Amino acid sequence: MTLRPLGGNIIVEPEVKEAKTASGIYLADAGEKRQGQGKVIAVGPGKTLENGTRQSVDVKIGDTIVFKQYAPDEVKVENKTYLVLSADDVMAIIE
Repeated sequence: MTLRPLGGNIIVEPEVKEAKTASGIYLADAGEKRQGQGKVIAVGPGKTLENGTRQSVDVKIGDTIVFKQYAPDEVKVENKTYLVLSADDVMAIIE
């Protein structure tokens, strides 16, 4: 099963913090999502404007992005968690 975003929506796979440091120390908040960062796995065609044209989306599949922390909605598909957010909530692309 795959997710196909509509309009100006983006599907993001959230980054997960490392459970253990390089020296072998386990972190207290291991396994939690890193807030506001993730990898784009699907991009919608863009938001439809009032004049009927589509607004282009500035990100592409594979980009690692920074987004507003409370913007995304969480969706679970086949035991995997994804985030769905609007292209307007993307603040930067990490290069």
